[in-house]
Amino acid sequence: MEPSIPREFLNYHHLRYFWAVAEEGSLKRAATALGVSQPSICAQIQRLEEALGENLFRPSGRGLALTEFGQLIFGYAEEIFALGGEILRAAKQGPGVRALRLHVGIVDSFPKLLAHEILRPVFEHRPPVQLTCHEGKLPDLLSQLGTHRLDVALSDEPASPGLLGKVFNHLLGSSEISFCATPELASRMKRRFPAKLDGAPALLPTQNCSLRRDLEHWFRAAGVQPRVVAEFEDAALAKIAATSGSGFIAIPSAVAGEAVERYGFRVIGRAREVKTHFYAITTERRFTHPAILAMTGSGMPGGANHPGEPMRSHGAADEKGVSRPKTARQGRLAPPLPGR
Repeated sequence: MEPSIPREFLNYHHLRYFWAVAEEGSLKRAATALGVSQPSICAQIQRLEEALGENLFRPSGRGLALTEFGQLIFGYAEEIFALGGEILRAAKQGPGVRALRLHVGIVDSFPKLLAHEILRPVFEHRPPVQLTCHEGKLPDLLSQLGTHRLDVALSDEPASPGLLGKVFNHLLGSSEISFCATPELASRMKRRFPAKLDGAPALLPTQNCSLRRDLEHWFRAAGVQPRVVAEFEDAALAKIAATSGSGFIAIPSAVAGEAVERYGFRVIGRAREVKTHFYAITTERRFTHPAILAMTGSGMPGGANHPGEPMRSHGAADEKGVSRPKTARQGRLAPPLPGR
């Protein structure tokens, strides 16, 4: 019985001509790089557009620019021809020496110091792993997980049931929150904690962040109202802004020690009742990638609470395959006892 051949297939020769034009930025440079004529390239790209059913380029001044669809296809072409280059290198090097690849998505609000600590075992993995990190919003990263452009996503909130296909939340650990400020700002906050936060300048996460909502509950329970100077989606940018003394910040206690050492902050108090949780989100119920196993099996850095067996998704998967995390401690968030 003859093997079945798909009726529709992608002509990678046409795709390479398109990729060359997008990469070089002009037909002339692409023609020179490929050693062919410009009319020949135009004809090949036109056939690709006919096969895909949409335009890949649009006129822009005297040149061409990628359409939105063209940008999408260019991203795929980049990956395809990067893998093609790997095939050639692997063929030259011999069997058994191809490096593992790991594509990690990191939610923009995820603490970068913590992400680095979680990824540290990947840098030390043997055989070596080629790591690629992407940053973005959780829905975008979940979409890339669904199309297998990412192997895992690191997030400070779980993926909700029904979001973009079948994914699983694996709880890596949790951490209480520490408040940090420059020594100069800390010295001006004379009262005891948590009263010293009342009216103090604050650099807080944006309103759409779950940590911000938890902090607001804690502030109300503590009877304090900080003066919000700025809001940040990017926790790393908030730390940099805090180095000027513009306000205090709230960070996971798991990375407070490194933040003190790296940025010169002083810890002015802790909210032990506020917990932030960290997840590895995958399309697999159990990890199989060796680098992800090393990354999740090392546990959370100092100061964080690891929930136990790292290879289990946290909670039971619902009918859509999304793991429901165990509910965090409910009830009113109370402030800690006075003092540090």
